[in-house]
Amino acid sequence: MRHTLSVIVNDTPGVLARVAGLISRRGFNIDSLTVGPSEEPGVSRMTITTIGDEATVEQVMKQLHKLIDVIKVQDLSEDPMVERELILIKIAANPASRSEINGIVEPFRATIVDVGRSSMMIQATGSREKNDAIIELLRPYGIKEIARTGVTALVRAQVAARVK
Repeated sequence: MRHTLSVIVNDTPGVLARVAGLISRRGFNIDSLTVGPSEEPGVSRMTITTIGDEATVEQVMKQLHKLIDVIKVQDLSEDPMVERELILIKIAANPASRSEINGIVEPFRATIVDVGRSSMMIQATGSREKNDAIIELLRPYGIKEIARTGVTALVRAQVAARVK
């Protein structure tokens, strides 16, 4: 099962390496990892996605709690959440195919952020599944490069209100 962990940490040097090292020592593969400042100064939020059984993820969460710079660990997979990922896709595009590509991009609410003589760059945000779908639709044009941020997520408001 795929798990999305939210890890609130102190923003100190080396904390990312300690968290990633702990997870790798437990034999878990990090599928994606995003880190950024949280709403509180000096505190960052890590969103880690991984695949594993419930017992092993629970063990990893317990180990994460033992790290000094870890403030809170939550498995978001158990609650309704909003998750998003940003992707940039550079594809081959000649002037004749640009309107056709625009027709693919529009329903995904993606945007064309750069146009070159023989290529276009498209920015898309959404769930991993949505981003996988646009990649597959653009693949026949010739994908030159892809950059993905990894998943970032928060629990939906109804559940957060219930927790309080």
